[in-house]
Amino acid sequence: MSRGDHESTARLGEDVAVAPDARLCCGGGAPTELGDHAVVRSGTVVYGDVTAGDGFTTGHNALVREETTLGDDVLVGTNTVVDGATEIGSRVSLQTNVYLPRETTLGDDVFVGPGAVLTNDPYPVRQSVDLAGPTLEDGVSVGANATLLPDVTVGEGAFVAAGSVVTEDVPERTLAVGAPADHRPLPEALRGVNDL
Repeated sequence: MSRGDHESTARLGEDVAVAPDARLCCGGGAPTELGDHAVVRSGTVVYGDVTAGDGFTTGHNALVREETTLGDDVLVGTNTVVDGATEIGSRVSLQTNVYLPRETTLGDDVFVGPGAVLTNDPYPVRQSVDLAGPTLEDGVSVGANATLLPDVTVGEGAFVAAGSVVTEDVPERTLAVGAPADHRPLPEALRGVNDL
């Protein structure tokens, strides 16, 4: 991997590796901006008007759309889609096959497990409404295949169990489990911080 032909469509920091078949381009008037030590793997597309801090890394075939800002040390896993107009903090790990819709906000030290889906439209194709993605505050963990409905907030340090369906706000340092998710006290074993 190398910086390749992306110099004209992107602003790249030092020690950036971009696979030959990755694309830094497309949409938006502003160029793609990647900080130092970025790694963009094969098949990935990062649109223009995306700004990522140092240590940005993708898996294969990831997509990051326009109007997205990512902090330092963010992983966008294989086949993960960040559908634009999204704010992502630092030290965030989006594992394989995660979907983040437009108008989503993630704080710092957030983990989103494989196959998790966040949504932003409460009445898909039935009503015209303003889109409102979920907000995951600092230190949130979301387990594999969880689903978060539009406009919910998952509070700081909360944990969403695998396969859960979050239909309402989750208080900070709470366990959300089930479909629809119930709120329970966070077990002692899950009270630490995300070490990402």
